[in-house]
Amino acid sequence: MPEFPGVLARRTLLRAAAGGAFAASAYPLLAGCDNGSGAAAAADYFGEPAARPLDVVIFNGGFGEDYAKAHEAMFVERHPGAKVKHTATKTIRDDLDPRFLHGTPPDVMNNDGANAFVLGTLVNEGVLCDLTELLEAPSLDDPAAKVGDALLPGTVTAGTFNGRLYSLNYALTVFGLFRDAALWDRQGWQPPKTWDEFLALAPKMKAAGVAPWAHAGQYPYYMGWPIADWIQKIGGREAALRIDNLEPGAWRQDAVRTAISMVIEMVRKGYVLPGSDKLSHTESQQALIDGKAAILPCGTWLENEMKETLPAEVKLTIAPVWSASAGDKMPYETVRASAAGAFVVPTKAANKAGGLEYLRIMLSRPAARKFSELTRSLSCVAGAADAVTGSAGLSSAAAVMKQAGPNTISWRFNDWYGDLDKAWQAAIAEVMSGAITKPEDFSARLQRAADDVAKDSSITKYTRDE
Repeated sequence: MPEFPGVLARRTLLRAAAGGAFAASAYPLLAGCDNGSGAAAAADYFGEPAARPLDVVIFNGGFGEDYAKAHEAMFVERHPGAKVKHTATKTIRDDLDPRFLHGTPPDVMNNDGANAFVLGTLVNEGVLCDLTELLEAPSLDDPAAKVGDALLPGTVTAGTFNGRLYSLNYALTVFGLFRDAALWDRQGWQPPKTWDEFLALAPKMKAAGVAPWAHAGQYPYYMGWPIADWIQKIGGREAALRIDNLEPGAWRQDAVRTAISMVIEMVRKGYVLPGSDKLSHTESQQALIDGKAAILPCGTWLENEMKETLPAEVKLTIAPVWSASAGDKMPYETVRASAAGAFVVPTKAANKAGGLEYLRIMLSRPAARKFSELTRSLSCVAGAADAVTGSAGLSSAAAVMKQAGPNTISWRFNDWYGDLDKAWQAAIAEVMSGAITKPEDFSARLQRAADDVAKDSSITKYTRDE
């Protein structure tokens, strides 16, 4: 992608194209939803969304833009005569910051990618609508049910700031360690479940001419995902809560030092693909596909993002990050899975009703299923992808989620505090380049950054307890 620089973000692929000229017959996926008076009430819930043109801006990354075009076609099918302006871009903040400043934002914005806005900043500035009414709206699948009833656990939490929902995080992204299962099978390698198992396997990988690890050095938050996962696996959920809630000394926890110690050792022993610190996201992903690297930290958009260069014989498969030791507070199967890919409706949207209706259509089962078919990824709508097949990545992600059960990882400081996220990424970049060689130096730097945020009264503070 690039992804999540302080918001959950995502990808880079395909070309931007103008939308709106969709034939209703092309996507007859919502036909038959409106039957009876309950359905009529559902249709009018937000007012008259087709009364004004609908302006939709999509991040054109690893998920591409085809799914958005399908959703826009559903909007037109449901509201004949509606005009949809479709814009796809890789530079959300650069493109839309002037529009927010001039009071002319789009009706729906997919805030994602390396150039995304920090969601906490937008919330603090009061430029986003509270989406609670969306959750209370009648479902298009069953007018007797509410839209919010179909959402997977964690979806609402991911978009909530101090008790109010401002973001619909649509994609259920599973994060972990990707490998080419076909290559591993040929070599007879087994995915390591512990740090010691990785240390035993890494020299064999190097002997076979394959770097044990690669990462997108241009975007340090890619490497930040496994590091943060290790912190929470080692120290438990309470370790993450302390950091997210800006508790004094949170970055000096043993869990942080242990996680960083593993990464420092990995760099010192030469287990990272040379030049990884200069690679883009797609370059690092191509290195995995080409067999130059055995393991790559990434999210489940990977398969779709690389589909144009992905040979049929390569089977991209995801697994959780390994355990540090038997003393970890969370089991190996624990995985980071979060609703990401933030969709928001600005308060000054010219067609707020249309924006909310568009999100409601996205949360129907046909729309969510179409998303999974086109992106090979899960959505936040429970069960919508059950019948979708043909993707090694999607299948392995579903298996990982089943094995994880309630053991999932989540973080919020990246979304809440832009300056802290910048310090996090900068420190990770120095670890991977070899400039930081002591875990206590990493902890000290992040603690200073967190303390600066905590004592700055101009920054709105957020807390969580789960």
